[in-house]
Amino acid sequence: SEQLQAWICRARARVRRHVWQLVAATETGFPWLQVAGKALTGWVVIDLDATLITAHSDKQGASATFKRGYGFHPLAAWCANTHESLAMLLRTGSAGSNTALDHVRVLAEAIRQIPDSFRAKIWIRIDGAGATHELVEHMKGLNTTRRTVRFTVGWKITETDETAIAKLPETAWQAAIRQDGEVHTHAQVAELTGLDERATLWGVRLLVRRVRPSARDAAQLTDLEKKTGFKYAIIATNLGPRGLRGIPGSHQLAFIDAVHRDHAEVEDRVRTNKAMGLRNLPSKTWNVNVGWMLAANLAADLDAWSRLLGLHDDPELARAEPPTLRYCLWHLPARLVCHARRRILKISATWPWKNAFLICWQRLCALPAPT
Repeated sequence: SEQLQAWICRARARVRRHVWQLVAATETGFPWLQVAGKALTGWVVIDLDATLITAHSDKQGASATFKRGYGFHPLAAWCANTHESLAMLLRTGSAGSNTALDHVRVLAEAIRQIPDSFRAKIWIRIDGAGATHELVEHMKGLNTTRRTVRFTVGWKITETDETAIAKLPETAWQAAIRQDGEVHTHAQVAELTGLDERATLWGVRLLVRRVRPSARDAAQLTDLEKKTGFKYAIIATNLGPRGLRGIPGSHQLAFIDAVHRDHAEVEDRVRTNKAMGLRNLPSKTWNVNVGWMLAANLAADLDAWSRLLGLHDDPELARAEPPTLRYCLWHLPARLVCHARRRILKISATWPWKNAFLICWQRLCALPAPT
């Protein structure tokens, strides 16, 4: 089973290399991430996150989850640039959220999926589950003379961190920015590295963000947050004060904060995978469910590639989710008839997405086969 999975992963990597070359050759080019009005040109962004799959019957490996449910707790990595599913590890429902060994394994598999010509610059984003010594040291060790790896991870705030936050002067806070580059009027960010001894211990840079708490947060506020009237969140990164070479303004705290908060879009990738069949694992056998999970990942990749290669210039469908594409393109009203030894697809002339389907079909049929 493991040998078969390894073979499939190698095959996926070969096809992905071919697809990325085709995507880069399109009119719109490779989809470099756009955050806060800046393009992360040359950077491939990997998002790691876990999700829960509910089991409605007894299945091998299913167990109680941290949300008091019952099922599985897979960990996965997605490419934020292309929305592809790079790697996924099926785990029991009781698997920990911050298991460093699982994160290292999934991250290694995800990097192997990235074509060699795109591995020079990689940005890894993880939520608070990534704040473990083992994972942080592993990510720092991924840097080589030919590859630059930067990461941002969530940070569990302790009393030491709150002591450092309390020492920040009001002048240290600066306005945060939204994903479109506009100033965020209700959020500020500040550098915490020099005041927090944990930053030195971990060998990372710490950035803190503050916002006014909502009514939902009121019951979870700490004494410091109640006293100051702000809710705090910290991210750790190995991105230095000089920022990213060739991207002006990437050294600013607000920009780093915006890039990390863009990690929230990983929930869209989770939803896509579940719409492709990951929502329910059908078998009582673990190995069959692993195969089903892999099939759902392949379906998510095919969905991403169809949009990147066939719908890249369609403002409506280029970023559409599977239910929308099913309704507009895949389940279109048409009849397949045979006449004079030819098969003819007759599409309803009044269907609004008729031209979009034809353009996508013609583009995909014209693609060269991988060598």
